[in-house]
Amino acid sequence: MEHAGMSKDHVKRAAVQSVDRAIEVLEILSRDGWSGVTEVANGLGVHKSTAYRLLSTLKDRGLVEQDAGTERYRLGLGIVALASSVAADFDIARSAWPICQRLSEQTQETVTVTVLVGEEAVVIYQATSPSSVISVDWTGRHVPLHCTSDGKTLLAHVPENWQRRVLERPLERFTENTIVDPAHLEEQLQAIRDEGSAYVIEEFEVGLSSVAAPIRSVSGTVIAALSVSGPSFRLPPSAIPALRELTAAAAADISRRLGFHRKSVGTEWLRDSAPGAIES
Repeated sequence: MEHAGMSKDHVKRAAVQSVDRAIEVLEILSRDGWSGVTEVANGLGVHKSTAYRLLSTLKDRGLVEQDAGTERYRLGLGIVALASSVAADFDIARSAWPICQRLSEQTQETVTVTVLVGEEAVVIYQATSPSSVISVDWTGRHVPLHCTSDGKTLLAHVPENWQRRVLERPLERFTENTIVDPAHLEEQLQAIRDEGSAYVIEEFEVGLSSVAAPIRSVSGTVIAALSVSGPSFRLPPSAIPALRELTAAAAADISRRLGFHRKSVGTEWLRDSAPGAIES
């Protein structure tokens, strides 16, 4: 048993070392540009066969490309694709932060910007009012799509075939208020598209309520959600309509900063696509 455990540890260490070396290869090509196998091997301090295997794997994944004539390597377009998604998030956060700060001051609550990553919503920016009773930092946190206002906002605007696949899977219940009936949730998503904003009352956490509205790119595609969240005793049902109006107006301001103008793209942008949407 001890020998088997050591073997597993050895495999894990080898896998981590391979990842580390692959990252080093990318750093070498980023620094030196076109490089041959020998140069990469020398930079890593490994045998040429090891460098070749690493380069071949990275080439297969599109992260490295090879010149057919010289057989030298450089960074591939796959790197650009990976970097562009991060750059887009930075652009959203940069455009959103002054508006988020203002909205947080107006509402005295926590304001977040969330994007779609796979089948979860991920918070990329947070503004918190000094008087807010919520001190949790949500930045980087993954939240479910079906029971949060920002998650529902994103889910409401993904392509129908992708949304259907999400609704066909079991929906986790977090509180007594969590909607786990797909038909009911689908009706709510339609209402979100019709009304332009979403709200939840203690669906994800007991005592927590929130509202959210979509942020759109220049093409009209929903690329993020702006939400305001706070304790339910400070956000009773009677306060929701006014809060939805404030949040929708702030989301529209961010969208304009990103170049979106509704008249220029018509009304067909409602269900176009969303970041991270899975193609059928």
